[in-house]
Amino acid sequence: MAESLSKGVTGVPNGNSKGWIGHVACFTAYLIFGLNIVVCKNLTQSGIFSPLALFTFRALGASVLFWIISMFTPREKVDAKDFPKIFVASMLGLFLTQVSFLFGIRMVTPLDWAILSVLSPIFTMFTAAIVVKEPITWKKAGGVAISFIGITVLILSSSHSGGAATTSVWGVLLGLLNAGSFALYLGIFRPLIKKYSVVTFMKWMFLFSLAVSFPFSCSELLAADYSVVTGRYLYELLFLIIFSTVIAYYLIPLGQKYIRPTAVSLYSYLQPIIASMISIYLGMDRLTVLKVAAAVAVVAGVVLVNKSRAASS
Repeated sequence: MAESLSKGVTGVPNGNSKGWIGHVACFTAYLIFGLNIVVCKNLTQSGIFSPLALFTFRALGASVLFWIISMFTPREKVDAKDFPKIFVASMLGLFLTQVSFLFGIRMVTPLDWAILSVLSPIFTMFTAAIVVKEPITWKKAGGVAISFIGITVLILSSSHSGGAATTSVWGVLLGLLNAGSFALYLGIFRPLIKKYSVVTFMKWMFLFSLAVSFPFSCSELLAADYSVVTGRYLYELLFLIIFSTVIAYYLIPLGQKYIRPTAVSLYSYLQPIIASMISIYLGMDRLTVLKVAAAVAVVAGVVLVNKSRAASS
């Protein structure tokens, strides 16, 4: 019994009967990511921390927590040849993904960023075509075209939008970089993710990201005015470190151990739903006909791509 449980935790799937674990894990993770869009929008606009300093906080908090957790889990040795791979995975899946998000969210409304985030499955399709030679069908190409039209509508409508916040073209480009880098991480490093336990993989991922970001943000962290980090900002910072970083980034690789990447990517559709409801309620964004059209086009394109992947798998 203990051996079976250990295999499930360390990365060996326990069969289709355990698929519900993957679905619950991914649903929860992307629910947190949807909330995180609004939380990070508030924190980055507060001016207390720069985006890079805020990422360093996330990496430091996650590193400490994952290394502490690892002390209470079975010891697992990482092959020396895998450390360079984990470093590159850390740069794609954590550093580049999160830094582009923290810089980009200042230039994009929460709703528009949520729309951009669901493009990740399309980027994953291209990664799969290159890495594992998965064919690109006409249905997949059509899905990409529809989503591209949605992004174009989003850029054009956002350039002239009013209300509480607007979206810039640079923000949209950072959103595309965010989705693309995370898709590369998921597509390229899935075998590595399955090889090790989630705790082992994450503790090294965050440690490498911390080592890269700290030298560049050290002076900013020392110069920050911590006296203003009270009330709402303190709760948002704790949410960012504990839920958006530690818990969410634990659940994603956990979900990958039990369900296919296509199923994992489908849960990204939760982000625009959650982020739009919260941001519109808080007055941080406004819903327009063009934004609805852009969202429908992007999601429709991604659904078409994923249907094609499911049919051809």
